[in-house]
Amino acid sequence: MAAEAKTRTSTSDPELACPISPVVDIVFSRWTTPILWALHTYGRQRFVELERRIAKITPKVLTQRLRQLERDGLVVRTYHPEVPPRVEYEISALGRSLAPLFAHLAEWASDNLERVEESRQAYDAE
Repeated sequence: MAAEAKTRTSTSDPELACPISPVVDIVFSRWTTPILWALHTYGRQRFVELERRIAKITPKVLTQRLRQLERDGLVVRTYHPEVPPRVEYEISALGRSLAPLFAHLAEWASDNLERVEESRQAYDAE
């Protein structure tokens, strides 16, 4: 009985039922992947550079996401106390460790997104 209750409890909690759920919450929020991609691809950047590279992101949202990514350890913020002050952002080693995951996802997208679109169209036609 105790083992059965434990199984029911662990599967009723989504994070226990799916151990990657916290990772998905961290990495795949709306603007996280474009920010990490830009920092990984172009290296250290100032806020304005990131804002230009990521179309349609507002300064408020970019600020919020950068703070969260810094808090999560995926981005490093460097403040330079000069006049005028300068702040730069770069992807951390922890953030770079996500590169193989993104590479696999890019490969999956290349191999399967056309099939997903076909499936959507067939579904919508019904």
